[in-house]
Amino acid sequence: MLVKEYRICMPLTTEEYRVGQLYTISKHSHQESEKGEGVEVVKNEPHEDPIHGPGQFTEKRVHLSSKLPSWARAVTPRIFYITEKAWNYYPYTITADSHCLQCSFLPKFSIYIETKYEDNCGDSENIFHSDKILGDHEVSFLDIAFDEIPERYYRSLEDPRFFSSAKTGRGPLREGWRQHTKPIMCSYKLVSVKFEVWGLQTRVEQFVHKVIRDILLIGHRQAFAWVDEWCDMSLEEVRAFETQMQVATNQKLGSQHP
Repeated sequence: MLVKEYRICMPLTTEEYRVGQLYTISKHSHQESEKGEGVEVVKNEPHEDPIHGPGQFTEKRVHLSSKLPSWARAVTPRIFYITEKAWNYYPYTITADSHCLQCSFLPKFSIYIETKYEDNCGDSENIFHSDKILGDHEVSFLDIAFDEIPERYYRSLEDPRFFSSAKTGRGPLREGWRQHTKPIMCSYKLVSVKFEVWGLQTRVEQFVHKVIRDILLIGHRQAFAWVDEWCDMSLEEVRAFETQMQVATNQKLGSQHP
C-alpha cells in the first residue's frame, strides 16, 4: 500500500469552498462525461453518522476503460469502472473507491481518501493523527498556480496565474501567494492506494497517485477559475444545481438511473 498526504491551498474560506467544491465537481463531471465513459451518479442522499453528524452520501461509477494506459488495459476487461463511495461531513469527508467488476478473477484494488478542510495555509501537522499508519508517509504541497498539469488539460482561462475574479477581486496568483493571500484555506487529503498484484503493485500504485495528483490540481484550479459562477450561490442552490447536473450527466452516459 502506498500512502501520501496532499495539501492544496485555495484563496477562499472553507465555507466558500464548500459551495465551490460541489459546483465544480458537478460541472466538471458533466463536461468530461462522454457516451459510455465518465462519471455516473448512482446515489446522492442525506446521511447521518453517530460521530460526525449529518452529511451527504454519494455513490458514483467512474468509467475508465479508454482512460487507462496500454499496460493497464492489457490486464483489465473492456468494460471497466470503479465504484466511488463518499461520505461528506464537511469539513471532514471520506472517499472509498473499490474495484467493482463482475469478473471475479480480477485483482483487488482499493483507494481510501480522508479529507479535512481548514482555514490556514497548510501548516497543520499530523492533522489525521497518522500514527495509525505504519511508517512515515510523504507530504506533498500542490500549488494550483505553479505546479504543472498535463498539457491536454491546460486551459488559459483556468490558469490562476492570469485569472482575476470580477466578483471577488481575487487573483491573479503570484509567486509565494500562499504566504500573503487572504482569505486562504487548505484541503488536506490522506490518500491510501492498494493494488495487491505481484509484479504490478508498485507500478500501479505510483500511477494511481500521479492520476490523483493531476485530478486534485485540475479540480482546484477550476474551482477558483469558476468562482464568479458559484460565489453567489447558497448551499441549497448549489445542491439543486448538483441534482440538475446529475440527471443531465447520467443521461449523457446512457444510464438507466434517475
